[in-house]
Amino acid sequence: MPPMPAGLDPLSPLLGVAGLVWGVAADRISARWPAHEDGSVRKVDWRTLVLAVFGIVALAVVPMRFSDPGQRLLFTAFFAACVLLMATDLDQRLMPDVVTLPLIVVGALALAWGGDSLVSRSPAWEAVLGAVVIPGFLLVVSLPFGEGALGFADVKFMVAVGLFTGLIRVAITAFAGAMIGGVVVFVLLVTRRVTLKSYVPFGPFLIVGAVWAVLIPASS
Repeated sequence: MPPMPAGLDPLSPLLGVAGLVWGVAADRISARWPAHEDGSVRKVDWRTLVLAVFGIVALAVVPMRFSDPGQRLLFTAFFAACVLLMATDLDQRLMPDVVTLPLIVVGALALAWGGDSLVSRSPAWEAVLGAVVIPGFLLVVSLPFGEGALGFADVKFMVAVGLFTGLIRVAITAFAGAMIGGVVVFVLLVTRRVTLKSYVPFGPFLIVGAVWAVLIPASS
């Protein structure tokens, strides 16, 4: 067997394959659950490809970022949940409480166990502050854009991100999500795939921003 490239953990390819399988599975789950009002089941489409790619990247990078077995396990589970949340938001414009609320609980337990945020050296109180202030700020800022600009599911997800990552990284998540979302919406408007009256879910952009924020190395 040829040697692995420098910096590539042997677990990364395995998790990448798992991410591919899980991305496709999450897409198929979201096509059926929660059940559509008309009973329809969406066929494989562009969302399937997006989730497959996101699943590969999100899971494969975990061993590159974390060496501690506990953190590897925790963030593999966290990123897997992110894949499912992206799937349901892309398909049905919702992120179910059955996923977001357990993430909040797990994040709180991990924070209490470790005494500081999981990906930085910031103290627990900063993570709690980020879990409250940043989602609250996003909700307030979204109010002038009307109902649905930012859903309560997005807020719950950001609370979980704050508990998992700390104040700085949840702020990075919000900023990155806004920037990525702005670019994507602009491109869709220019290509006339959507109009100014179209609803574009914000959750997937926050999810990508959260993964990005987690991957930023901790300062020494």
